[in-house]
Amino acid sequence: MDDRTRTREPRRARTRRRPWARILLPALLILAWLVGAGLGGPLFGKVDEVSSNDRTAYLPESADATKVQALLGEFTDSDAIPAVAVFVGDDALTEADTDALTDAVATAPEVEGVADDVSPAIISDDEMAAQAFIPIHSDAELADTVQALASHLRSAVPDGVTVYITGPAGFSADLVAGFAGIDGILLGVALLAVLVILVLVYRSLLLPVVVLSTSLFALCVALLAVWWLAKAGVLLLSGQTQGILFILVIGAATDYALLLVSRFREELRVTQDKGAALAAAWKGSFEPIVASGGTVIAGLLCLLLSDLKSNSTLGPVAAIGILFAMLSALTLLPALLMLFGRAAFWPRRPTFEPQRLEAEDGRATTGIWARLSGMIARRPRAIWIGTTALLLIGAAGLTQLNASGAPQSDLVLGASEARDGQAALGEHFPGGSGSPVYVIIDENRLQDAADVLLSAEGVDAVTVASAESPSGSAPVTADGIGAVGAPGAPAPEPTIAHGDVLLQATLADAADSDAAASVVRALRTDLDPLGGLVGGVTATSIDTNDASIHDRNLIIPVILAVIMVILMLLLRSLLAPVLLILTTVLSFGTALGISALVFDGVFRFPGADPAVPLYGFVFLVALGIDYNIFLMTRVREESRRNGTRDGILRGLSITGGVITSAGLVLAATFAALSVIPILFLVQLAFIVAFGVLLDTFIVRSLLVPALSYDIGRRIWWPSTLWRTGDD
Repeated sequence: MDDRTRTREPRRARTRRRPWARILLPALLILAWLVGAGLGGPLFGKVDEVSSNDRTAYLPESADATKVQALLGEFTDSDAIPAVAVFVGDDALTEADTDALTDAVATAPEVEGVADDVSPAIISDDEMAAQAFIPIHSDAELADTVQALASHLRSAVPDGVTVYITGPAGFSADLVAGFAGIDGILLGVALLAVLVILVLVYRSLLLPVVVLSTSLFALCVALLAVWWLAKAGVLLLSGQTQGILFILVIGAATDYALLLVSRFREELRVTQDKGAALAAAWKGSFEPIVASGGTVIAGLLCLLLSDLKSNSTLGPVAAIGILFAMLSALTLLPALLMLFGRAAFWPRRPTFEPQRLEAEDGRATTGIWARLSGMIARRPRAIWIGTTALLLIGAAGLTQLNASGAPQSDLVLGASEARDGQAALGEHFPGGSGSPVYVIIDENRLQDAADVLLSAEGVDAVTVASAESPSGSAPVTADGIGAVGAPGAPAPEPTIAHGDVLLQATLADAADSDAAASVVRALRTDLDPLGGLVGGVTATSIDTNDASIHDRNLIIPVILAVIMVILMLLLRSLLAPVLLILTTVLSFGTALGISALVFDGVFRFPGADPAVPLYGFVFLVALGIDYNIFLMTRVREESRRNGTRDGILRGLSITGGVITSAGLVLAATFAALSVIPILFLVQLAFIVAFGVLLDTFIVRSLLVPALSYDIGRRIWWPSTLWRTGDD
């Protein structure tokens, strides 16, 4: 009796003496996950209660736009969100039209959620349009209030007058509407895509449901944890973060489940007892699953170094999701597989056939993976050089990537009333109407700051906040504060808070345009000697882009270093991790380069947020390393027994099918993000989905095995396997 037999017999005996453990433990695990999912499931559709899409809330506290936003309440009585109602006539507006518009605007507060202090209708110089500023309470249901306001105004204006709702409230309502499909459409599309792939992979009816259940339960429990942390104020949650969480958990949990199920099916062919087979599969899958998940979590937590809170909060939110994806794959899935056993694979149940598996010698003898292994064995150098050259050609498209930011009006794809309204506003009024530049300055430097604003090219008008003015502000000229009301009336006094006053500058260009950004940057330079703080919509976009670029340049090298250390510890090697990192970075560069060409030449996107490359890097590098971990941990296991080169071919043959399936699942889930009509998410969906497929079919299937095969056992330098192993 050999040592292996002696060590296994006691375990089998203990199992026979405790048959209740095989029933009770899986039952308790399934019950625990059911309770967690039951508590987390009802929170779908309620995430908006604990989330915010206000861009200012995600800026670092040191940003000027953040400081200005925090002080605005000192100068106004309301924290309402301004909406700009734009009325455009088919012909010049008549006196009767003007009276009707005035009456319509005056009744706007009748709409629930609209504040009382609406401005009168202001007629454009060409008399073809009018505008009115209508504040909306910050605690109102923004999208519903904007829609109700638009309906109210349209029913009250004369025929021949078109009504638009734009401004900050209009664009925010567009974003809310864009994210509205996250709980329904996005989740449904992602789950359906995964289900179809799993049915095709397993050719089974029950197993895809089992695997998908583990993913869905992981998502429910992750959402439960994230929701309460957001409610307690520990985490900031946005629609963007929510969508990424959903996709990441479903994709990652399914990938981990595929690895365990593949190992379980493999063990069932050599072990009759399902419990022993499951234990061996769990033991063989534990290290790669924990290593893969741990690598992703470590990469995500590097986002905590971000200045931009939308980046720093994504890290822990997504890390929580990955943690529960791992726990689900390592606890709930084994419990379900223990319950169903071989029946889970019906109608293609794995049969006990150790002789056949021994004859196959642990590798595929027919099919695509056998042919691919043979091709790599014959011409490894030609394959890795050729694939590297191909990837470098694709990466050349990086020169076309425009990731300096996109206008706010283009953040939502498809039809947008706010965008149309902004365009109409720019035709008849200064483009920055409704989205002024805010300047907070010491009261003693008021006129100096006003002179800077008035002399700046691109500034159309300047006002100062004043409680004495009916409109809440008074015009400022080179001669001082102008009178408001009847001729000869005294000029109102500005509102003073802690010795400061608030100036508002209306820009000639749209607030989200490049021209407006240039004006605001110049104003900050000119006002800095006066101690002025510059905020507003344009300043918020500038600070957001600047913080995002800083985060990108800082975090990408940190993530590379962290993943490198993890791979070195996992593979007990220095050379292999360096090569794996280099191949993954090359794959990322190619994915980004091809995406840039597609975005510019096919979709004609106006640009990309600076965070798009950062998010793409985080997910592609962290998740791309996942597949290399799945492959190389098995290669290392096989290399100990059979030598490095033979171990590479065996590892590729054994893991080829499961890793390809995992790549298809992850690509499909990220592609589902494109159903949400938000520019950032559509771009991220394409980059990650394309990059994962590139990793799966080119990097992991050709480049890494061919390069490793060509290097031989030196790939494990300086570990023991390099010194004592065989080529």
